[in-house]
Amino acid sequence: MNSMNDTGVVAGPASGQTSPTHRLRGLAGTGFVATLAAMVATTLAAALAQAVGVDFEVPDGGETIPLPGFAVVTGFFSVVGIVIAVALLRWSARPAERFVWTAVSLTAISLLPPLLSGANTATTTTLLGLHLVPATVMIPTLARSLRTRTD
Repeated sequence: MNSMNDTGVVAGPASGQTSPTHRLRGLAGTGFVATLAAMVATTLAAALAQAVGVDFEVPDGGETIPLPGFAVVTGFFSVVGIVIAVALLRWSARPAERFVWTAVSLTAISLLPPLLSGANTATTTTLLGLHLVPATVMIPTLARSLRTRTD
């Protein structure tokens, strides 16, 4: 005789709530999609600037920043932003607000190297703008995602 006592009750998170792992994975997934978008937007903006004559030559060593370099640096620091967002989601009572303050502060700090590089005005101005492109993609996307995961 085969008998099963199945009441149909499944243990798990309460309805309307997601597990902490699911929230972190969802935030990371959203962050990685935003990272790809930020990488593409920044590289396209750099290519456009280069097409109109910006040389991206930094006097310290006389090196020219290659287009793939914009994608790599954008990707790296966007992933750092995702890690910060995940940590705040995990350990902060107000992760969205803390993330925005942290990200905006770090973005402001990131504007210093172009100003101190000694590059010509066109390069410096373009580099400043190219620091703001991924910030305008990543900060609102991750902040919105943090808000939806904590509400």
